[in-house]
Amino acid sequence: MKQFASLVNILGTSTKTNDKLAALQDYFAAAPAKDKIWVIAIFSGRRPKRIVNSTLLQNWCTAITGLSQWLFEECYHTVGDLGETIALLLPEPSGEDLAGEQQSLSWYLETFIRLEKEDEAIKKEFVINCWQHLDRTEKFVFNKLITGGFRIGVSQKMMVNALSKTVKVSPSVIAHRISGNWDPVTTIFESLLSETGTSSDYSKPYPFYLAYALEDAPENLGDINEWQAEWKWDGIRGQVIKRNDELFVWSRGEELLTDKFPEYNAFKALLPAGLVIDGEIISLALPAETGVFKPLPFSALQTRIGRKNITKKQLLEAPVGFIAYDLLEYSGKDIRTMPLVERRLLLENIIQTIQHSSIHISPLIRVNDWDALKQTRLSSRDMGSEGIMLKRKNSVYQVGRKRGDWWKWKIDPLTIDAVLIYAQKGHGRRSNLYTDYTFAVRDGDKLVSFTKAYSGLTDKEFAQVDAFVKRNSLEKFGPVRTVKPELVFEIAFEGIAASKRHKSGVALRFPRMSRWRQDKKPDEINTLDDLKELLETYHQNGSGNL
Repeated sequence: MKQFASLVNILGTSTKTNDKLAALQDYFAAAPAKDKIWVIAIFSGRRPKRIVNSTLLQNWCTAITGLSQWLFEECYHTVGDLGETIALLLPEPSGEDLAGEQQSLSWYLETFIRLEKEDEAIKKEFVINCWQHLDRTEKFVFNKLITGGFRIGVSQKMMVNALSKTVKVSPSVIAHRISGNWDPVTTIFESLLSETGTSSDYSKPYPFYLAYALEDAPENLGDINEWQAEWKWDGIRGQVIKRNDELFVWSRGEELLTDKFPEYNAFKALLPAGLVIDGEIISLALPAETGVFKPLPFSALQTRIGRKNITKKQLLEAPVGFIAYDLLEYSGKDIRTMPLVERRLLLENIIQTIQHSSIHISPLIRVNDWDALKQTRLSSRDMGSEGIMLKRKNSVYQVGRKRGDWWKWKIDPLTIDAVLIYAQKGHGRRSNLYTDYTFAVRDGDKLVSFTKAYSGLTDKEFAQVDAFVKRNSLEKFGPVRTVKPELVFEIAFEGIAASKRHKSGVALRFPRMSRWRQDKKPDEINTLDDLKELLETYHQNGSGNL
């Protein structure tokens, strides 16, 4: 654990990419093989399940320290992180305790797994015993792991690059090897990362190729005939895999979704063997009279996400389909290095052959010049899309986010002006600043809250708003402060949906602060009627036929 805690400390405090990369390389070069496997698992999203809830950890900590509950909560609100708060409050172990036997990272994590179904008393004994033998940095890491909320400032791409330099295997091979459905308890480090080793995991997806946002004028990309244009659909990026007479559906977040969408069951019999298709999991309306698919808003797909049991009503109201973008494997062969236009021809033939209402190829946008494409992009919302994707026709399918060949040209977000009414302190480096805000619109003489946002401002602007909140707080509800409704912000968002869970009756998709409207007064903000009108307009035009 000491090695891993030291690594986490460097990754969490360093601001330089090269320092983080070097720390990862040093760790992978020196750590025990079982610990290295677990670090790969943790940094690729395979964290162990939470075995103790936050309330129990708080109670055990206050019992040891003698702090009252209210004082613990004040400390928690100041620090902004439960694991760090407990690590700071607990006494440091004696020199004798620290000098005792040091356990490995894998020992702790595999003990978590063994204790998952044990009684509370056994878990309590284990946790308190660990607290007594770990130093402050180790306790912080231990707490983060045991709550299942471990996140650190390192991307999977950085970890892949560090592994590549350590084991001398190309990053693309490593990215593929660590994807899919593998168990860190039983997996051997050398076999996982071997370039020549074989894997019996037929479900393994390929690393996704991601586009950069287009910020320059599209004509700067050169001849439009060298580019493939298609709609950018609003769903969940995924891969459909048919291997060994089995079907697998993976999300970009490496969640296996095969059983969650029964509409995909038909693909098993229809798709040829040795096939991997990249595309979008999306909710589609399928009008019987036309047979043409129509994208539904993302909110329709949300009603299906996370549900274990799907009712007939849900299948009818939010049917799920797949819009195919690209072909990555054909007849069992990796074809990612084949030019896009050739992969596309193979994909078109497959989709045309199976003719199934739940899978469609993403239609191309055919125009002769950039001006025509700019005009077409304006109709994105009418098509139920977020904008346009531009892909170089001769591009290969790369790993991760790369500049040059794939660009996303999104439409401008929806916006509404609102006033700040509640504020809460942030987390991590923002734990001492009020950076998490709740906003309201007008409804007659009242203010109605409708969304939260915590991104979009500069550090200087956050500091200014924080100072305002501290000077103008009206009431305190735990960590939340009610503030004078004086600061107006333009809130940008990608979509809007009706919601019974919110006072306003609406929920926004990806809300953030796009501008601090210091030129506007609170009585100039938008109204609840404006929101409802926007909701009606969005859902009238948000889904168009293709």
